[in-house]
Amino acid sequence: MALDAYRNSATGNVPFALKSIGRVYAVRKDFAKAIQYQTEAYQIAMAVDAKLEMAQSLLSLAETYEKKGDVTEAIATFERAKIISTGLDALYEIEQAYKGLADSYSKASDYKQAYTYLNLYSDIKDTLYNAEMDKKLQAQTLSYEIEKKEGQISLLEKDQELRSLELKRQKAIKNATIAVGILFLALAGGLFNRYRYTQRVNKIIQKEKDRSEELLLNILPAEVAEELKEKGEAEARLIDQVTVLFTDFKGFTAMSELVSPKQLVKDLHECFSYFDRICAEHGMEKIKTIGDAYMAAGGVPIENRSHAVDAIQVALAMRDFIAEGKARKIAAGLPYFEIRIGIHTGPVVAGIVGVKKFQYDIWGDTVNTASRMESSGEPGHVNISEATYALVKDTPGLVFTPRGKVQAKGKGEMEMFFVRRSNDVA
Repeated sequence: MALDAYRNSATGNVPFALKSIGRVYAVRKDFAKAIQYQTEAYQIAMAVDAKLEMAQSLLSLAETYEKKGDVTEAIATFERAKIISTGLDALYEIEQAYKGLADSYSKASDYKQAYTYLNLYSDIKDTLYNAEMDKKLQAQTLSYEIEKKEGQISLLEKDQELRSLELKRQKAIKNATIAVGILFLALAGGLFNRYRYTQRVNKIIQKEKDRSEELLLNILPAEVAEELKEKGEAEARLIDQVTVLFTDFKGFTAMSELVSPKQLVKDLHECFSYFDRICAEHGMEKIKTIGDAYMAAGGVPIENRSHAVDAIQVALAMRDFIAEGKARKIAAGLPYFEIRIGIHTGPVVAGIVGVKKFQYDIWGDTVNTASRMESSGEPGHVNISEATYALVKDTPGLVFTPRGKVQAKGKGEMEMFFVRRSNDVA
């Protein structure tokens, strides 16, 4: 094939031929082949350190990306061409790079960058025009000197010609300035319309962002959600002292056989919604629900000194809420819930689990022990461990009933206490 022979020949400008072939394919909208040939042109030029050919090949490749609609690649390739051209002080290549960057940034809606490169393009275009005119003037001046010596033209005629060239140059500069001004006005109008459109879009985006923020805060504690947004992850932490609360409904299975699934879910929703509110009021963090069990913790994710008292106040409020519901159900002749509540204090590891439907969770023996406090308790009572008792025993308004050592599944015998308010009916 002729092109292969040309590639292998020791003569000829192979990069020029390849990028020209690439341009033909770009005109035909066969962008894959265009990019292939123009990339090869750049690679051959780079292999022999032909920097000018490298810059020219990159400019052709960038134009192809722009025609293809791949604005990101176009900008990146024009930037590379600009860097090489600037190093060579190759003004015509720099001019093409500036023009390409102005057009590409405009298509990418980055009007600030587009305007910057438009100004640079206008400046270098004027520079090139002035250089061209200077060359013509120099040539004319040289010719004038020769012709003057030879007596072929008069000094007056040559002066008039030089002045005419200077006037043309000034007129061209003036026209270029006017064109840039018109382009700037058009760009400003486009920017204003774009600004109004962007404002509308931003309002929609902000609304969706707020909605996502609200959903995230329904899943995670605010501090953990903020860390997740900033870092893309939230580190698990060891917290030395956390009070864990567990609840479980007695008679739930029997009640599920007596009422419709819809009514059962409604009752559960009513109870858990109240639990959520009372936890939030006392700074407790809801961890999760498992069936009819509810788990919350005090002192996470931010440590505090009131977590044990907070947990007991929440537990007593939960107990009262369920007791009131029980009384209403009995009066109406309906099935009812009773509740057991257990509390224990100790260290936990806290963090996020999963990558889909992730949740904030806590782990450790403290969690298991709190669960045993619940299962070892009695309906209508709040059962706490010795560790929690040690933290709250001197709290005004609370009364404790020692239960002695009680057998806890998997834990052996453990000291336990029932807690109530001093004004509760014993």
